[in-house]
Order: sequence, then C-alpha cells, then structure tokens
Amino acid sequence: MRAAQVVTPTGPADVVVNEVAEPTPGPADVLVAVHSVGISFPDLLLSRGEYQLKPDPPFTLGVDFAGTVVGAGHGLEEGQRVAGVLPHGGAAELVVCPAPFVFPLPDRLSFDEGAALPMNYLTAQFALVERGSLAAGETVLVHGAAGGVGTASLQVAKGYGARTIAVVSSEEKAEVARAAGADEVVGRDGFRDVVRDLGGADVVVDVVGGAAFTDSLRVLKEQGRLLVIGFAAGEGIPEVKVNRLLLNNIDVRGVGWGAYAMTRPAYMQEQWAALVPLIEDGTVSPPVGTTYTLDEFGRALADMEARRTLGKSVVHVVD
Repeated sequence: MRAAQVVTPTGPADVVVNEVAEPTPGPADVLVAVHSVGISFPDLLLSRGEYQLKPDPPFTLGVDFAGTVVGAGHGLEEGQRVAGVLPHGGAAELVVCPAPFVFPLPDRLSFDEGAALPMNYLTAQFALVERGSLAAGETVLVHGAAGGVGTASLQVAKGYGARTIAVVSSEEKAEVARAAGADEVVGRDGFRDVVRDLGGADVVVDVVGGAAFTDSLRVLKEQGRLLVIGFAAGEGIPEVKVNRLLLNNIDVRGVGWGAYAMTRPAYMQEQWAALVPLIEDGTVSPPVGTTYTLDEFGRALADMEARRTLGKSVVHVVD
C-alpha cells in the first residue's frame, strides 16, 4: 500500500510516497481504509524533525484521517464511516488506530470534513472548556482565526454560547472567519485598540504567539484567560512579565491537548460526544480549504509553512 513518509527529516520538499507493508490490527485496534487526511501543524514539524515526538525514519505522516472501517468490532461495523486521530501514521491507504481514537462520522459530514475535525476541534474543545473554563455569554478572541484551529475555536465557542472576535491578517481570511461564525472580525495590526472598543475579551485563544502576545494580555477583562496553543508566527516563544497578571487577576494557561488526551483514552470519546450535537445542528461545520493528492502531501505542507492555507487543507488518499 502507499503512504506519505518522512525518510529524511529535512522538510516538506523531501516528503515521499512509498510502498509499505499493510498493517495488522491488534485486538484493541480498528483497521481503517483511509479516504482523506487532514494537514496539520504537527505534520510540518515532524517533516523537519522539530516536533517533540521524534519517530525514527522512515515514518508515515498524518494526524487526522477519515475513511471506512475494515472488519467489525469495538461497536463499529464493517464499512462504517469514521474519523480518527493519531500522533502520526494516518497518511496511508490502510491505518491501524487504537479504538478509543476512532469516532463514528455523522452522516451530514463528508470524508474531507471528517479529516478536518479530530485534532483541531478536540483541541479547541479542550482549550475552551477544560483549560479556559468558558461560560455562556463570555467573549472569546481568536488569533489565526482563518486557520484550522482558529475556525474550530470560533465554532466551538459559539456552540458553548460565547460571543466571538476573530483576528485576521487579510480580507480573504476575514471572509473565512465570518463564514466560520465570527461575530466580529478585526485586523491583526492595531487589534488591541479595536478589541478594547468592543469591550475586551474574557478568553483569548492564541495559536500564533509572537508580537501579538502582550497586546492579547492587554485586551483581557478582569479574570480573563489567555490560552497558549502554539507559536505559528515563528517569532520565538513570548515571555510574560508576571506583574501584568496581577493588575486584572488574569491568567496565562498552557493548552497541550495531545499529551493530555492520549493518556486518557476515554476523554477523547467524551469530547467527541460533546461535539456531536454541535455537528448535528450545524454549529460545527469544518471549513475545508485546498485539497491535494497523496503525491502532493509535501506541497500541502509547504503551503501551510508559507501561510497560504485557509481553513483545513485535506489530502485525498483515494480519488
């Protein structure tokens, strides 16, 4: 079977599609015939050898995937449509995945939408509910709001009754954020003053980091929470002057969904169950951006690296 692999961790240009042996599921696993794979930031870091997880090459990329069950078991039927998530390994024609990390895909979603769901939306749900203590009626500001985690955060926040403010860097990205349900959309340059005029934020979701970090602290209301998810801006890791936290009793909270959820398998199923009603009523509707073939996996990563992506990029494993 074919799989998109890292042979040398030297970046997207060196990702190759290889013929590899078909996997054999164990008694706790589900075998999935993969249709679509979501492109994620961990894939990019893995391709460059910069992720905290460092598998020995050659290894298969792919965090999010969607397809059909081969065989039956663990409450799933032969041919059932599912989505799944792994640390890596999903970008192959057949994938073995532990049963707790495989989720029935609601009928209203396509395979592409299913591949856009697990990591981004479970991360957003963990960030806002578990780490952010989000309450209905609060205001959530989302940086990088046109990206995969950004659009997921907007929709999950709306599903929990929050008002949302999207921060974007272009009008094209503003349209993506609006389509994802943002109540307000503001430009990245000068966002602090605009957000203050809008009343500030109770929660900031920050997948960007960089120069915006300090201004994000400044727009928080009393007892506000800044949720640190990533540093996509590539401008280094921000530092906090802790006296800023004292002034309005604000928090900076780390969000590490993967390490938390992978050691608590039942937790992912609980999260998915919480998202299903939001999927069914249309609040959660993953915006799929550009689609690629399996042979174009490296190009998909290069487009993400160049910040040319809107929504969630998806690779088709089968045509």
